[in-house]
Amino acid sequence: MNDIIPCAGVVGILAIIFGFLAFLRYMNYKETIILAEKGLTKPEKKPSKGLLRWGIIITAIGLAFSIGLYSIGFASADSYPLHLGPWMLGGFVPLFLGLGLILLHYLTEKE
Repeated sequence: MNDIIPCAGVVGILAIIFGFLAFLRYMNYKETIILAEKGLTKPEKKPSKGLLRWGIIITAIGLAFSIGLYSIGFASADSYPLHLGPWMLGGFVPLFLGLGLILLHYLTEKE
């Protein structure tokens, strides 16, 4: 019985979030339909630097975690090569995710 309340809370929060996102998508659709009926088109968006910004931020966080977690390798047994163990995933995952976002920005960049 005690587990139902947290589960219902999580499901309720997710329903609110996804419901709001669906509502935003529906409003965007309606706006496009109304503009098309009047013979207009949506103005083109300026190229965004969002991928680059988020890539730099996530790469910096991943690098900081990697540097911070590297010292754990010296405290543990020498069974891991270069003192890199599974704890380093906490730094490597955001590091390479950020590098992927930076690479994606430059590969999809329009001239």
